[in-house]
Amino acid sequence: QAAWNLKTRALTEMVYVDEIDMDQEGIAEIILDENAIAQVARPGTSLKLPGTSQGGGPSPAVRPVTQSGRPITGFVRPSTQSGRPSTMEQAIRTPRTALTARPITSASGGSVRPGTASMLTNPDGPFINLSRLNLAKYAQKPKLAKALFEYIFHHENDVKSALDLAALATEHAQFKDWWWKVQIGKCYYRLGLYREAEKQFKSALKQQDMVDTFLYLAKVYLRLDQPVTALNLFKEGLERFPGEVTLICGIARIYEEMNNISSAAEYYKDVLKQDNTHVEAIACIGSNHFYSDQPEIALRFYRRLLQMGVYNCQLFNNLGLCCFYAQQYDMTLSSFERALFLAENEEETADVWYNLGHVAVGIGDLNLAYQCFKLTLVNNNDYAEAYNNLAVLEMRKGHTEQARALLQTASSLAPHMYEPHFNVAILSEKVGDLQRSYTEAQKSEEAFPGHVDTQQLLKQLKEHFAML
Repeated sequence: QAAWNLKTRALTEMVYVDEIDMDQEGIAEIILDENAIAQVARPGTSLKLPGTSQGGGPSPAVRPVTQSGRPITGFVRPSTQSGRPSTMEQAIRTPRTALTARPITSASGGSVRPGTASMLTNPDGPFINLSRLNLAKYAQKPKLAKALFEYIFHHENDVKSALDLAALATEHAQFKDWWWKVQIGKCYYRLGLYREAEKQFKSALKQQDMVDTFLYLAKVYLRLDQPVTALNLFKEGLERFPGEVTLICGIARIYEEMNNISSAAEYYKDVLKQDNTHVEAIACIGSNHFYSDQPEIALRFYRRLLQMGVYNCQLFNNLGLCCFYAQQYDMTLSSFERALFLAENEEETADVWYNLGHVAVGIGDLNLAYQCFKLTLVNNNDYAEAYNNLAVLEMRKGHTEQARALLQTASSLAPHMYEPHFNVAILSEKVGDLQRSYTEAQKSEEAFPGHVDTQQLLKQLKEHFAML
């Protein structure tokens, strides 16, 4: 498969400024901003610069890498896929996220006491009219207040009202109820006030040790780009809750995001020692074995998922790839056929056709490979890897201009990939356009500094320029 990489570098520059015109309020705002993150982090301490990890991440030539520079994981996690609100206004105005399953009551407005009018269900209106609620009254009833908070926070997604209710309720409980402190922290986290959320979670942990509180506090540190602090917190939680699966899995995720794949695999194995049916750990270990050139072992893990009842397009796609690279050709095409049958959208279908194209290249049927890559683009017109591979096939046919156009499309869709730039450099060098070849080779080296072929091409070009 085509590899992805984005060269991310921490640059320390000396800047000379003649005049700085900034008022005292602006300076104070920069100094006192608790949520500010260092622009240049130390190596191995930031998720924004995963390439600086000391764990020795996998090569982009072996394992595909996302645009942020992290290797593709074996498991899609909702927390990393969902779009988070960037401003407080967006967080407050976020629409409701679910529909109530409660049946509409037959009570009429005339027979309802004025105090409960806000709880009346109207066929055309909301289940609860939040604007008419007397939060101070409900905050004095702990059992009802907790249920009401869950409804406001999770169903209506009205963070501001939920925070008001939680503040009144924790004040009524004389700040001794750890549950309300956790809920206030969740509200602050949703509003982007991470330092305030950290204080609430820490206060709750002093009163009551809970696994959920450790997980929420770790999420705060990850949003503040402090993975080392989150790791220490998880390890502190494991001292209080030995063998807790969610805490061990949290450590493994952080190591994986920091490109320390070997440590992540060890912790995922520890997860399986505690819970041998943990889907995420099995999938991530299987993916790691596949990209470590051990498809037979990866096949065992994916078969385990199949035995557990996981039945989707992604699993059969991975099974097909493992069978092909493990030379079990009798199962390869049937697995991909099942994956195509189970695909839920065009993106999944495009992934399966792309991998089928690689199978066709592997068995030497270039015509079939050409058709598979074409079908990939039919289902997903932004598939940069398919454009790159089609260009290679066109180059083999001698269609230079078509190959150049396809490679330009691939490099524009995925500038973090090194293959399109390298292929354009090779193509330009063959037709005698040495200046463009040198420019594209430099882009390829920037995307993947360790690519030996790019370095050799640059060396040849420099020697040629020196002769001129």
